[in-house]
Amino acid sequence: MSPRAKRGATSESSSTATAVPEADPAKELLWARPGFLVRRLHQIHVAMFFEECKAPNITPVQYAILTVLSVLPGLDQTSLGQEVGLDRTTTMDVVRRLEDRGLVERRENPADRRTRHVHLTREGKSVVTSLRADMARAQERMLAPLKPAQREVFMELLATLVEANNQYSRTVLRSM
Repeated sequence: MSPRAKRGATSESSSTATAVPEADPAKELLWARPGFLVRRLHQIHVAMFFEECKAPNITPVQYAILTVLSVLPGLDQTSLGQEVGLDRTTTMDVVRRLEDRGLVERRENPADRRTRHVHLTREGKSVVTSLRADMARAQERMLAPLKPAQREVFMELLATLVEANNQYSRTVLRSM
């Protein structure tokens, strides 16, 4: 029985105070689908991210790009997209928006003028640093219902699923 089924909604009959589980076939079908639960958890994470990371108006995808650039400065846009699982067009769009805000700069690659290397600006570095604790709080909130050992297993299982199924994505992550 799924955790959701165990927590099934209850209703009280007017003649008794006994709780009777309500059947909800749509929820039962959806909660049995890992894809549905993963998508729903992502929606919850995005909401928590925005609650915790209010100040600079940065999206989780933008923060992922800024984070990667903070540890791997000067990546070309294709490599940057592979680090965060974005296609070239989306990566270029996100980088352009970050550049418009003064958080990154694109520099011509002297070895290949068709590519651009992306670097954080001083302001971009400041945003990454200032959001680090906020992001950690959002992550902590999302994982709070799990015990420490469950968190470790959950993260290992997520990583296993992502790595084992990476090739099916429209954008393949760089192998770890």
